[in-house]
Amino acid sequence: MKILHSLRGLLLSLSISVVPASSYAGVFISVGFAPPPLPVYVQPVCPQPGLMWTPGYWAYGEDGYFWVPGAWVPAPYEGALWTPGYWGWSGGLFVFHEGYWGRHVGYYGGVNYGFGYGGIGFVGGMWRGHEFAYNTAVMHVDGRYVHATYEDRAAVERGIVARDSHVAFSGGPGGINHPASPEERIADHEQHLAKTSFQAQHEQSFRADRTSYAKNNGGHPQNLVVNRPLAAEAHAAPAARSASGYSSQMNRTQPAASHAPAMNSTGSRSAMQQNRPAPGRQAQPRPTPQAQPRPAPASRPAPESHPAPAPHPAPAAKGEHEHR
Repeated sequence: MKILHSLRGLLLSLSISVVPASSYAGVFISVGFAPPPLPVYVQPVCPQPGLMWTPGYWAYGEDGYFWVPGAWVPAPYEGALWTPGYWGWSGGLFVFHEGYWGRHVGYYGGVNYGFGYGGIGFVGGMWRGHEFAYNTAVMHVDGRYVHATYEDRAAVERGIVARDSHVAFSGGPGGINHPASPEERIADHEQHLAKTSFQAQHEQSFRADRTSYAKNNGGHPQNLVVNRPLAAEAHAAPAARSASGYSSQMNRTQPAASHAPAMNSTGSRSAMQQNRPAPGRQAQPRPTPQAQPRPAPASRPAPESHPAPAPHPAPAAKGEHEHR
């Protein structure tokens, strides 16, 4: 048994390589077999303004694939958007491409993570001046404290690459078939910021949790999301870069009309259930949130802040809040 464990660790270490990724270096892990399907879960309520949803994903550790729960995360700078990491097929192996913060959402393989990450771009919200507005067609927010909202279901439909898909990887046998669009390529070559230290701690805490591994939970983790937002971590915003041909509608354009939060209307639950997450036990995040000052905003079409005040109790969920 010890020999098998050692061999597994050796194979994992041999599969890791450091390569440049767009404007920052990332550590990519390659594995010989595909990650499990994405589980269905309910998105926890966004308790206050300025938080960005980062969907759950399968990462890889010494005992195979393990689940990293979805979490609300304060943006590291005003105007930041999160591009989820994804598993891609390359050279007969599944390679993990790390997620990152940037001014636009880039390529994440066409994987349908739900909650505005339908496979291309992000339609779960947008920056309007110094505040982030949430699209309640796919986001679950507490209307008592979050007032910057609108509802745009048409945008949600346009952003879906593979409807009702739980496939967690792009390319290869059985994978999502979605080549990067010109807009996604432009976004990928902008300046990026890697996940915050609190996001890294969040991943590491579940790497150490044996119940998070697919080999132990059969691909059905107990802890699918965390209810409390991760702590804030301020960083300077990258210099703005002109990206000719980039369609602002993909991530940043303000909708023609803004509407009251979806949760204030009745009968919206069924639509929200298209967004991946389904009921599952929700875990409390490891790191304790700490508010930190935010750097002065750089010039940009619209800000995206995610720092979070103290969480507040959430009302009953309504709207499209279940990931498939």
